[in-house]
Amino acid sequence: GLMPTGGGKSITFQVPALAFDGVTLVVTPLISLMKDQVDNLRAAGVRALYFYNGMSRAEQRLAVDRMVLGKVKLVYVSPEKLKTRSFLDSLRQADISLIVVDEAHCISQWGYDFRPSYLEIAAVRKLFPDAPLLALTATATPEVVDDIMARLEFRGRNVFSMSFARDNLSYIVRYAEVKEQKLLQILQNTSGCSIVYTRSRRRTREIADLLRAAGISADFYHAGLDPDQKTERQTRWKNNEVRVMVATNAFGMGIDKPDVRLVVHYDIPPSIEEYYQEAGRAGRDGGEGRCITFYSAKDLRKMEKFMQGKPVSEQEIGKQLLIETANYAESSVCRRRSLLHYFGEEYDVENCGNCDNCLSPKKKVEAKDCLLATLETIIALKEKFKAEYVRDILKGIATSDVKSYHHEELDVFGCEQKTDDKLINAVIRHAILAGLIDRDIENYGLLKVTDAGREFLKH
Repeated sequence: GLMPTGGGKSITFQVPALAFDGVTLVVTPLISLMKDQVDNLRAAGVRALYFYNGMSRAEQRLAVDRMVLGKVKLVYVSPEKLKTRSFLDSLRQADISLIVVDEAHCISQWGYDFRPSYLEIAAVRKLFPDAPLLALTATATPEVVDDIMARLEFRGRNVFSMSFARDNLSYIVRYAEVKEQKLLQILQNTSGCSIVYTRSRRRTREIADLLRAAGISADFYHAGLDPDQKTERQTRWKNNEVRVMVATNAFGMGIDKPDVRLVVHYDIPPSIEEYYQEAGRAGRDGGEGRCITFYSAKDLRKMEKFMQGKPVSEQEIGKQLLIETANYAESSVCRRRSLLHYFGEEYDVENCGNCDNCLSPKKKVEAKDCLLATLETIIALKEKFKAEYVRDILKGIATSDVKSYHHEELDVFGCEQKTDDKLINAVIRHAILAGLIDRDIENYGLLKVTDAGREFLKH
């Protein structure tokens, strides 16, 4: 099931869980999410429990007994728990009527948050072959959807999808090398509950201190805090005792707070999926939500440096996801249209009226000749290269790679030598959105000309 953040994913399994005779097993990655949902279920009179690190042996034995004896309707576990032999032995004795995989994108290497422990879920499914399985996510490209179904061993394609469109959210990107004053200005001229995301634990504290010094109620949150600190800060923020939470991506998943009015990405996220999920925490009550992203070339260099030292395949995937995010930030196309296209949904409205590019359109440039040259170059390269390489050929840059393939001998080499790099990048982005070019993310971002692109070349 594909549902945007705030779309009501939990309802899709909590209601059936009450109708089934047995126990519903929910696999989810975050303890904060488990605790939040179990607390809400218990408050509504629904018998539910969750397994977590830190339980005493007595607590674990009691929880296992309640699960095996069918004294609860829902059991929440982390994917890591499924690797424990003793737990699997106990699980075999339970009457599992439904298996739910929350944040299912974590099972895909093409997802922005791949977690190897999720691969254990397929083995659990074999223990209960007759139990239906429901995989849920708020962020999955068509490639990730296919990977989820393959890894969870679906018998056939079975996808239910809501629209990813959130018309109440405004999307804004601001180029900023110096961000502190911009952030203060935004928060001083807006009201309501807010989240500020940053990539660094240290920066969460520094930014929270900056805001407090300016008279803005703020606190910080990251994975390095002890559990009691996390709970206390999360509770104060949820109860509106603190206006702004400055946090890493460890904050927010599964937290049901409907009245967030502003989400700021102080640093550009490493993927569109992560950005969309975090931005989607604004306006879950249907009210206005502003999603503002700061972007700078320095951010990209930091992200690229951070990826160094990781396995080569992981670096390649990370680079492609980061390129997509940079393309989004630099694009002059409607933000909403760009986001929905990324997730395989088309948006036909000419002007959404609720993003910076639609409210303040950038000056248009005639670039048909550059587009034709780009399509011809991709074909001349037999559709086996990424955007950066295509740009080098268009610009006539004889890199060592270009020379090794003798591509400096191609007729298209240097045909756009005088064209600005940014314009070539923009042409490729627009051509992808128009369906003339396809970027094969699953194959490290190789560019391919679609049937529509080949037709365009003929006219």
